[in-house]
Amino acid sequence: MHFSVLGSSSRGNATLIAGDTTRILVDAGFSGRELTKRLGIVGVEPGDISAIFVTHEHGDHTRGAGVFARAHGTPLFMTEGTHRACRKLLRGREVVHSYRPGYPVPLGDLRVDPFITVHDAADPVAIAVSEPATGLRLGIATDLGRPTVQIRHALRGCDALIIESNHDEVLLWSAEYPAAVKARIASSHGHLSNQAAVAFARELCHPRLAVVVLAHLSEESNRPHLARTVMEKGLRKKGFRGLVEVAGPDHPTPLLDLARLGDRTGPRQLSLF
Repeated sequence: MHFSVLGSSSRGNATLIAGDTTRILVDAGFSGRELTKRLGIVGVEPGDISAIFVTHEHGDHTRGAGVFARAHGTPLFMTEGTHRACRKLLRGREVVHSYRPGYPVPLGDLRVDPFITVHDAADPVAIAVSEPATGLRLGIATDLGRPTVQIRHALRGCDALIIESNHDEVLLWSAEYPAAVKARIASSHGHLSNQAAVAFARELCHPRLAVVVLAHLSEESNRPHLARTVMEKGLRKKGFRGLVEVAGPDHPTPLLDLARLGDRTGPRQLSLF
């Protein structure tokens, strides 16, 4: 399994996940043209995308979903609540499949497991993507108001995590946002701070965790070096030997080979499920 965060911030979010034969996008928060450009940087053609999974309706996750789907015949996967909330983006010519949290979606050589999350959207979810042939598993949880017991369970045992590290608490409260916006961001339905992100990652840390990618950083109330330093310091204390990567708004991360990264942390046992 390979993956790249094509970009992540309040300006847009999209992640590419590739198995041997299947390539999916999780969210499509850039224009169709920009998505095509960023896929090209990591060596993927738009027509190679098997599906787009949309986690919720906010524009920074859906901006290019409709136009990309129409241009390339790419199926869209949404919950019914998100589909209703995205009506203005769609023209009726798209192929839209409904999925439900708690029900796996097999797609080629990958499997998508969606689960309920907490965010101020109509029907927000986070997902884990696994490759049954190898047992590799990637968890994606951005726009995460707070980690719940269900979310912790769904992301347990992942080989890679993409989690939000949205803001530094001091920078947030000193930013030039209206007080109501600051309160929303810091609320249990908003976004995780750097400290909350590392506490969550520490709970999920295990010997086979190979990489943690920090996503959805605020450009106004966070700094990449702050987020990385907090995460690395916290995880090293748990014995983490893997990679911490920061996803930015303007360029894709490298196309990360999860099997190769896992070799750094020792041999794995294939999943029986």
